[in-house]
Amino acid sequence: MTDLPARRLLLVHAHPDDESINNGATMARYAAEGALVTLVTCTLGEEGEVIPPGLAHLAADEDDTLGAHRTGELAAAMKELGVSDHRFLGGAGRFRDSGMMGVPQNRRPGAFWNTPVDEAAPYLVEVIRSVRPQVLITYDPQGGYGHPDHIQAHRVAMRAAELAADPAFRSDLGEPYGIAKIYWNRVPRSVAEEGFARLRAANVEFPGVADIDDIPGVVGDAEVTAEIDGSGYAAQKAAAMRAHATQIAVDGPFFALSNDLGQPLFTTEYYQLARGTSGAPAGERERDLFAGTVTGVATGGPGTTGAGAATDGTDATTTQETER
Repeated sequence: MTDLPARRLLLVHAHPDDESINNGATMARYAAEGALVTLVTCTLGEEGEVIPPGLAHLAADEDDTLGAHRTGELAAAMKELGVSDHRFLGGAGRFRDSGMMGVPQNRRPGAFWNTPVDEAAPYLVEVIRSVRPQVLITYDPQGGYGHPDHIQAHRVAMRAAELAADPAFRSDLGEPYGIAKIYWNRVPRSVAEEGFARLRAANVEFPGVADIDDIPGVVGDAEVTAEIDGSGYAAQKAAAMRAHATQIAVDGPFFALSNDLGQPLFTTEYYQLARGTSGAPAGERERDLFAGTVTGVATGGPGTTGAGAATDGTDATTTQETER
């Protein structure tokens, strides 16, 4: 795997635009630093609401062509972030957007929420074994805010990470590989509160202001284990969000979704380490998601030679330099 960059980051998201809102600054920063940033999006976002009146005909209850349009928006957003490796889980259109929790679309054949996890996960296993990321980012078990596709993306990502490391699972999908660190998207409550205070004091044109509980992944500050300063990539993140024009309206350091309720746009992005070992001193947050990982070497995981071990049986920590 010597043709792969030393640092490799994989993100798993439910719909186009989720990646730019949650991780746009992180993605732009690592891409600019030479890491391989791979985005896997699980659906085309066909059931999304459309903001511009002139594009309302794209919606699922009219032309039902929003998915194809959002594919183009996603490509434009990735160009803004400098990310060239983007894939749809199982190929574009394999799984359909399930809509909000409790709607009939949840039960539609082919809906992501209606797909068994072990049916969807192998598509991601193949990506993991090909890209061999040290770091995976996805949602928490509640999907950040309870959307069925976000919950399913979490389940599929976690299951695929487990299966990818198992040498007994599907050798046709590649050599087994264990991901060193898995993070969930988070926002510290104090940061959310400060952001909303700035929003209320600003002169923005959104009809209303969202509630802190509308922000996916808000938790107590102590649960956040990593923060990535992406302030140098604020313009790229905002541009990527603007590229998702059917879903997002951006006004300076703030944005709104189709509900027209303003939210702060965060350029420092926060995470909780769900699996793996922190590379920061005890009691401190990581400032680099790759901290403590071994770069440029295949690592083991559950069911292989052990987390952090090289697949050839050597001690990876003695044969490769550890990223700091």
